[in-house]
Amino acid sequence: MKYTALFTILLAATGIAAEGDVIGKIGDMEINVEDVRTALGKLGAAQEAAISKDPSLLNQAVRTLLVQKLLLKEARSKKWEDEAAVKAQLERAREAAIGESYLQSISTPPDNYPSDAELQAAYDSNKAALLIPKQYHLAQIFIANPKDADKATADKSKAKLDDVLKRLKAKEAFAVLASSHSEESQSAGRGGEIGWLTEAQIQPEIRQLVPTLALNAVSDPIKLEDGWHIVKLLDTKAANTPALDQIKDQLVQQMRAEKAKANSQAYLAKLLQENPLAINELELAKVLKKSGK
Repeated sequence: MKYTALFTILLAATGIAAEGDVIGKIGDMEINVEDVRTALGKLGAAQEAAISKDPSLLNQAVRTLLVQKLLLKEARSKKWEDEAAVKAQLERAREAAIGESYLQSISTPPDNYPSDAELQAAYDSNKAALLIPKQYHLAQIFIANPKDADKATADKSKAKLDDVLKRLKAKEAFAVLASSHSEESQSAGRGGEIGWLTEAQIQPEIRQLVPTLALNAVSDPIKLEDGWHIVKLLDTKAANTPALDQIKDQLVQQMRAEKAKANSQAYLAKLLQENPLAINELELAKVLKKSGK
């Protein structure tokens, strides 16, 4: 998802719509919707993915932007950009940005890439890699009992385990018991739900047991190095290959990125062929010696 689209969704959710609306203030400075949109557009893919999964990170991003504006104001008030070292650093950054921007401009594929035929061909040739293995929707009740625990701790854990098993046998709700007794806080907060996992994502000792469970069945306690795990099978999904329409946007994005990378490498190779590169290793060694490296 592009940041512009993501941000629009987040703004709609918070009731902020107008471009000029003030989102934050620090001292006598303000930032509005467009300021934040521009800042988010400069972030990397990893940060974009993190915010798309946890919109609360947007608040942190706004706070960071405000602090940066305050710091910049302070630096400019001291004429920090006039320092010789800072000027040199800015010039190096300027030159790098020009070169990178130029290379990106000539490497970007045309807007009509990939064509429908190219997209279909890529999908057909990668079907095996696109296969989503069988998935299991699991929940658990976890009772900590580390392998190096002393006898008192181990006895306390065993007593808690026996109490939970007794309650399960008495038909108390698994989700309720997980919420109140499980010692894995994240899943406990969701009534024990771990989420959807493939076999490869499940610990080996549990992986062997899960396929034998009936839907909504609860396993016997499984002892691992960290403690006891009682697992419930909530649902399953058979292995499947998503249809092209389901992954079209992701596939287009991937193909365009790969094409841009190939174009970039080809252009640089051509440029170096036309302008042979040579380094005087003897003189370079003298430079290194003078610098003390």
